[in-house]
Amino acid sequence: MSLTKRILIAMVLGILSGLGLNALSGGADNSWVQVFLVDGVFDAVGSIFIASLKLLVVPLVFVSLVCGTSALGNHARMGSLAIKTIGLYLITTAIAISLAITVATLIAPGEGIEPDVTSVAITPQAPSIKETLVNIFPDNPVQAMAEGNMLQVIVFSVLLGIAISRSGDSARPMVEFFNNLNQVVMKMVLILVHFAPYGVFCLLAKLFAGEGVGVIRNLAWYFGTVVVVLMVQCFIVYPGLLKLLAGLNPLHFFRKLFPVLLFGFSSASSNATLPFTLTTVRDKLGVDNKVASFTLPLGATVNMDGTSIMQGVATVFIAQAYGIDVGIGGYLMVVLTATLASIGTAGVPGVGMITLTMVLQQAGLPVEGIAMIIGVDRLLDMLRTSVNITGDATVSSVVANSESLLDREKFAAPPSP
Repeated sequence: MSLTKRILIAMVLGILSGLGLNALSGGADNSWVQVFLVDGVFDAVGSIFIASLKLLVVPLVFVSLVCGTSALGNHARMGSLAIKTIGLYLITTAIAISLAITVATLIAPGEGIEPDVTSVAITPQAPSIKETLVNIFPDNPVQAMAEGNMLQVIVFSVLLGIAISRSGDSARPMVEFFNNLNQVVMKMVLILVHFAPYGVFCLLAKLFAGEGVGVIRNLAWYFGTVVVVLMVQCFIVYPGLLKLLAGLNPLHFFRKLFPVLLFGFSSASSNATLPFTLTTVRDKLGVDNKVASFTLPLGATVNMDGTSIMQGVATVFIAQAYGIDVGIGGYLMVVLTATLASIGTAGVPGVGMITLTMVLQQAGLPVEGIAMIIGVDRLLDMLRTSVNITGDATVSSVVANSESLLDREKFAAPPSP
């Protein structure tokens, strides 16, 4: 049985098992089902699996990016690659939040909602522009790797790769070392991927055993609006970019990316899915490692299309619930703020809530409104992750094609089991 089928079966069984356990325990936190199965077995296996994947993220990004950057050789080509990648990520983010505001305004999910004025949403503070710029550059690369600060790891990896590429024959042993190490890390990824169905089952079983479906019922219109916009971004915007900018068949793209999207949905983490995404985009979609090793780690850090969609819908929802007229000018500022904030707050813990706080403040809306939507955010986060991963793979394919570093025959080949 193919990995895709096994992950899909694990997802279905995990959701059904979680809902069944939720009904069995009656929502009691101290029941034996909750204590032993949900918080014990399922939580332990799921956490171990996610931790194992996160274990590989830093070495995978570091080694793969050094190999890719050193292979580019020409310093100017790296600049072209970076400009195209960041530009496309900003464009897709702007499209995402614009769609979210437009659709939410038409559906009006917040009308008739009575805000709970006693609710308080506690969100971390956003860093200043100066702090953001300074924090991109590591003063200690080892510490950056230990803390998983991906932007700093990316910067150090690119600088090391450029230095290797400009060192001539003396750097050949290092090039060979990193290429061999890259093969070893990729093999570790493939070993872990085979355990994905078991991790997916436990992660979803735990989630739905705790949440159930009742949490969606109270915010059905908000939840549905976010889902609709996410689907439009994923299945209309991204395929349009693939076809328009690269002349690629979106069906080939989604057939090969589908297992990654399933895992991203289950893990709700772009970083945890990154090893799986990188191997798929490189080995099945035909994107050269020189491009994939740069665009995908950067996308996992700064690309927030799914989060931007949530922010756009949430802004309209909260404005309607509180009866505040933001106006066209206000919404245009929301688009600008969310687009720039997607890179400006990259790598900060709780980044989704930070940027939503900034967006609400920019629109003159009460930050306390976040408490109204927090209940369904975990479920929506799963969908947002899959959309973000699709955006990362789309930008990687388009940029690789523009740099003549895309194997179009491999892209169009039938997916392997």
